[in-house]
Amino acid sequence: MWNVIKKLSIGLVVGIALVGISRALEFPSVFQMMFFGQAMFGAAVFMLLDAPSVRTMSGAKSVISIVVFYVVLCTVFVSGASMWPQFDPEDEKGKIAKILKPKLAATEQGKAEELIARVKALDEQVKALEVRLMSLGGGRAVKEPAPPVAESPIVPKAAAAGDFMKLGEEQWQLQECYNCHKLKGEGGKKRGPELDNIGSYLTVDEIKQKIMDPKSFMAEGFEKDWEKGKMPDKFKDVMEPNDITAIATWLSTFKNTSVNTPKPIKKK
Repeated sequence: MWNVIKKLSIGLVVGIALVGISRALEFPSVFQMMFFGQAMFGAAVFMLLDAPSVRTMSGAKSVISIVVFYVVLCTVFVSGASMWPQFDPEDEKGKIAKILKPKLAATEQGKAEELIARVKALDEQVKALEVRLMSLGGGRAVKEPAPPVAESPIVPKAAAAGDFMKLGEEQWQLQECYNCHKLKGEGGKKRGPELDNIGSYLTVDEIKQKIMDPKSFMAEGFEKDWEKGKMPDKFKDVMEPNDITAIATWLSTFKNTSVNTPKPIKKK
């Protein structure tokens, strides 16, 4: 009797421990019950080892006993297994969809809000640029068609060329490039190289490439900043191609060799 109580107690302790561990690991309650049941089943098996031996039976009775025991055992296992929740792929898909639905909705809403904010920001930039161009050219710069991107940025007419250069300078101010780069002794916070001699190193097309893809060139001495991607890659999205050509053309005119502009290293 003492052995039975001892083994039953051990089974209870093991079962409770398994339930606690499975609950800590966030197993479903049905699995917690299954682990506890297995612990108790093991305790019952060990208790049977202390049961008295079965008396010797004849051949026919032995066969009947084995068959009855097998039938009972199969019935218990089959009926017990049928009571557990069955795996249904469609049901699992429904559960996953239910869990992901609010997250997907939040993601789509975030994308929509981001696009709306970007459109508003672009609209404000366009309006500000139109006002500045109107003040510079008396309305002529807005009405005249902008030079095609594929064409050379050098405009034949002197007045038009002046306006195009002015547009490049306006873009420098509008995009706040001075926050990171120093030019003509103004701006810069040591996050980017001085650009007073950039025209001696890069062509207009190469400067355009650097603006649209900041990873395409790396300035000597700014390896860590290049690796961290300090220069944003937003300009290809927030600027018109003609604006990029204008600022690249304007920057290409700076060839002051007395300023230590770092040498650009082509990466792409």
